[in-house]
Amino acid sequence: MNRWALELKTDGKGHVVDAAEACAAHRPPALFVWVHLDGRESDTLKWLQDHGGMPSTVIYALTAMETRPRSEAIDDGALINLRGPSADDKGAKNGEDTLVSIRVWVEQGRAISVSFHPLKGIDKLVDQMTAGEIKDPGDLVSHLAMIITKQVDPVISELDDLVDDCELRLEPEHAFETRRRIAVARSDAIAYRRFVSPQRQALTQLAELDAPWLEDDDRLHLREAADRFARMTEDLEAVRERSALIHEQLTDLRSELLEKRALLISIVALIFLPLTFVTGLLGMNVEGIPFAHEPWAFDAVCGFCLAVSIAITAWFAAARWFK
Repeated sequence: MNRWALELKTDGKGHVVDAAEACAAHRPPALFVWVHLDGRESDTLKWLQDHGGMPSTVIYALTAMETRPRSEAIDDGALINLRGPSADDKGAKNGEDTLVSIRVWVEQGRAISVSFHPLKGIDKLVDQMTAGEIKDPGDLVSHLAMIITKQVDPVISELDDLVDDCELRLEPEHAFETRRRIAVARSDAIAYRRFVSPQRQALTQLAELDAPWLEDDDRLHLREAADRFARMTEDLEAVRERSALIHEQLTDLRSELLEKRALLISIVALIFLPLTFVTGLLGMNVEGIPFAHEPWAFDAVCGFCLAVSIAITAWFAAARWFK
């Protein structure tokens, strides 16, 4: 991802131009110019200071390492921070945020965006401007919001489907796998909600912004995107609550299974306790044990022990200890 710029020419389509020259030639009411910068490049901050022509607070906000979704009117422009899925999975593997940020400064006739990680869908946005579908900053931010919404929505739906599947697999034989999957779903829901909820607020504030470059259809698209993010926030809340409930059910299921096994062990121990007493008593090396020299004595002792064990087992069964 390198520094590049697109400028809307008189043919109504976007053309690749030099970023510095596009900013230097920008004079209202010039045709729309979109400049995109890679925040990982070491000279991005200096480039913005030399060519950006914007307040210093905006420059530092565009290059800040940690951001959250927001939209704020500053002078005649607006600072917009949005979050969307990354174009690669390197960030997620390295423990970084699930949704990567794109920061945009928009004003009449110009937009400057900065991102530190490749944003999924940015190529589609470039194609739309190249084809002439994006005419002004309002079109750019509304198209960006809709692209991000369409990409995040299926991810949230997959989390919801995952929880549905876990609810159908609440059996002892699937307890370990279900416990692992529900933990992943709960963790992902928390990670997504961190940005989805404020993104709804940011889009709502942006739609209500009093700016000449925002047209009625742009506001309509922004409100639609905000409404879908509101629904996604509700879905994530439901995923979190259902995951917690499933986790409790799995814990109860495990406790019940342990109780049954402990009960079974106790029953076996109680059955053999009197038998151990009898065999221990008869196994003493002392004189006077009845029938010690009779050939049928061993069979009689075995039969007696078997009868005692059957009697004790029957008593446990009648007392419903096995249920």
